[in-house]
Parts: sequence; C-alpha cells; structure tokens
Amino acid sequence: MSEDLTGVWDGSYIQPGTGMVTFTATLVESSGALSGDVTEPCSNPRCPLRTHNASIAGQRSGSAVSFVKRYEPPGYGFDTVHYEGTVNAEVTEIDGRWRLPGFSGAFLMIRAGKAAQAVKTDKRAKVPSR
Repeated sequence: MSEDLTGVWDGSYIQPGTGMVTFTATLVESSGALSGDVTEPCSNPRCPLRTHNASIAGQRSGSAVSFVKRYEPPGYGFDTVHYEGTVNAEVTEIDGRWRLPGFSGAFLMIRAGKAAQAVKTDKRAKVPSR
C-alpha cells in the first residue's frame, strides 16, 4: 500500500439518537503521521453553530489508521473523539469505529474524486480508436 491518505475525504458516522452525520475531511499523511481538518453540520438542535470544525491528529501503519478528532471550540456536546479504522487495498476507503466515553459507532470515509476518476478512465478505455 504505497499511496498515502493525503487528500479530501467524504465521510459519515452513525451517532446514537441522531442517525447518520456527514462530514468532509482534509487529510495530510507524512511518514505515517496524520493531520488534517474536518467540517460537519451541527446535529444538536440547541447548538448555536451551524457547522463544526475539528482538527485531526493520528497515525497510519499499513492498513491500520487511528486518529483523534478535536472540535474547535469544544462544547455543545462535542470535544474529543477517538477513531480507529482500516484502509482498503485501493486506498479509497477508511472504515471503522469512533468512540467517546459511553458511546461508540461506525464511520466510513471515501476519498473524494476517486470514483469519478475511475469512471472516466473506464469510459476512455471503451472509446474506439480512429
């Protein structure tokens, strides 16, 4: 698995009592260290913010990924969330579990643009040459 995780990822996680929450993550991988930013809508109806911003810090070793997401500013029921997941062989998906004290759930991240790029390549391969 030589391709790193640097790039934009579209994600979702399941939160008990709320359901699916979508987010966008921008990751940077350097020598196995992960950093980045996350933007997601506020799912708490009492939250005065429409969008939450968070930072990511973690690591990748082979297909194993772990990181901590820290909301900025903390509060409104959000602070620090721990994530552990696995990268698929194509390095296009990360899937795993997030956890807080007393709560946990599933998450999935898909590298933005990879599916569209594969479709374009496939269509070009089927165009007859002149």
